[in-house]
Amino acid sequence: MMKRSDLLWTLVGMGAVILSCYLLYHEVRNTSLDEIASSLGAISHLNWLLAGTATFGAYCALAWYDRIAVAHLGKKISWWFITLCSFTTYALAHNIGASVFSGALVRYRAYRTKGLSPQEIGILIVFCSFTFVLGTLFASGCVLVIQPQLITRVANVGPWLSVSIGLVLLGLVSLYVLGSWRRFKPWTWGKLHIEYPRLGIVARQLLAGPLELACAAAIIYFALPSEGNPGYMVVLGVFLASFSLALLSHAPGGLGVLEVTFLAAMPELHKSDVLAALIVFRGFYLLLPFALSVFVVLGFEWSRWNRKADPAG
Repeated sequence: MMKRSDLLWTLVGMGAVILSCYLLYHEVRNTSLDEIASSLGAISHLNWLLAGTATFGAYCALAWYDRIAVAHLGKKISWWFITLCSFTTYALAHNIGASVFSGALVRYRAYRTKGLSPQEIGILIVFCSFTFVLGTLFASGCVLVIQPQLITRVANVGPWLSVSIGLVLLGLVSLYVLGSWRRFKPWTWGKLHIEYPRLGIVARQLLAGPLELACAAAIIYFALPSEGNPGYMVVLGVFLASFSLALLSHAPGGLGVLEVTFLAAMPELHKSDVLAALIVFRGFYLLLPFALSVFVVLGFEWSRWNRKADPAG
């Protein structure tokens, strides 16, 4: 039976999708499918390859999330198993909704086969989610401080506010690093007990989170035309803003949210070019991994069923 909170977030997500699609319709109603197809056809073979490589890098970084969490727990699990579990978790979660904050069931079933307790799996899930949050705070803070004028693309405010927000975000990250260095008291949340990781673990978190976001943004950057391209830092900044809005909206796959944000933040590019780049992003980062993850889940469940059916084997 669905909990009231689950139903509420489902309704919020659906509402966000409807609103975003309505706004998107008004943005692109004069853009034809032929124009979008032409923009897709204009992407060079090299850029398709680079976009695919960036996708591979993003999912390697996501697998690193789980690897870091397993190391924090002091467990030893093969890279191959962790990579498959992470890939399946995020591929399903990115498309179904709630992104890195969902996928708990996949991780639970997978890591239970490796001897992790329910409490350890709970810590692992929270740890991976926090690695993403930490990476977003760190990457966003750096972009806001280094390129303060970028904030004017998504909000009508001065660059000084960008620097201020960036410094606050970097300050929060610094407090986390300080807590690890000075061994602050552990967090307690209900039955969940989480200690500050070792500095080595924190350093890996600060690499893995921004790396995943940087690679994901690179998919869009490589799919955009060179003429009028505002540059990678602009694409990264807009991506961080749009991806954060997509997460907050709980819209499955950020449907409509990414498109509306990018179209509004990149007026110098043809709308068909922006939409084509986002189609490439959705295909590489969302849909293709989702299709592959279904086969991984079916294979995993089939192997478990076979072992139960033939215990002697």
